[in-house]
Amino acid sequence: MYLSGAHAYGFPSPDSDLDIKCVHIANTAQLLALTPHDNNRELTEIVDGVELDYSSHEVGMVLRGVISGNGNYIERFLGSEQFAVDPIWFAPARMVVTDLLSQRVANHYMGFATSQLKLYDAKPTAKRALYVLRTTATGCELLTEGRMVTNLRELPLYWPSGITELFDIKQRSEREPLPTDVAQRWRDALVQAIAAIEQAKAVSPLPVTSNPTALQAANDWLISVRRSNFS
Repeated sequence: MYLSGAHAYGFPSPDSDLDIKCVHIANTAQLLALTPHDNNRELTEIVDGVELDYSSHEVGMVLRGVISGNGNYIERFLGSEQFAVDPIWFAPARMVVTDLLSQRVANHYMGFATSQLKLYDAKPTAKRALYVLRTTATGCELLTEGRMVTNLRELPLYWPSGITELFDIKQRSEREPLPTDVAQRWRDALVQAIAAIEQAKAVSPLPVTSNPTALQAANDWLISVRRSNFS
C-alpha cells in the first residue's frame, strides 16, 4: 500500500483526504479462465470524518504502465510512504521497477502537471498550484537523478521563490481561492516549472525506453509470480 495525495506530497491540511494506492496479485487461474474477471478495486468511504479513497490494480497491468512511464504506478513501488507491504514479493518488485525506469516518465509528469494547470486556471488555489509544483519537481528529480521523491518539501532545488506562501495558505484551507494578482504571479511560475521537465529530460541519464535486459527480467519475474500464485 502507498499513501498518495497531499499527505505524501508534503502539504496536508486538516481537511485533506487519505488517498491510498495499492498493487495486488490476482489468482493466476482467474487470469486464465474463460469468464473475464475484474481485477481492479476502487472504494471511497468516510471514516471518522475523513474521506478515504482506495484503489488497487493488478501487478501485470501496473508493470505495463511502468514500462510506458506511468508515474502513478512507479510511485506505488518507489514512493517513500509505503505501508502494509509483503516483503517476499515487494522488495524484488521494487528492483524490477527501478530497472525499468526510462525517459518516458517525462510524458507522464508533464501531462499530469498540464492537466493540473488547467484545473488551476478554472479555480486558482494554493492546493492546485502545489500539485503542479509537486508533479514537476518529482518528475525532474526522477529524470535527472533516477530518484523517486514525492514529498515537495524534500525537493527545495525545484522550489520557485516564495513557495512558503503557498504552503501557508494550503495549511489554512485547501479550497481558499487565491487573489487575482497572486494567482497570475503563481501561474507564471507554474508554466516555468512545467517547462523544466523538458529540460530535465534533455540531460537525463535514464534510457529513452526500458532496456531489453530490464524488460526480460520483468517478464521473468512476473511469470514466476504467476506460477507461485496458481491454484
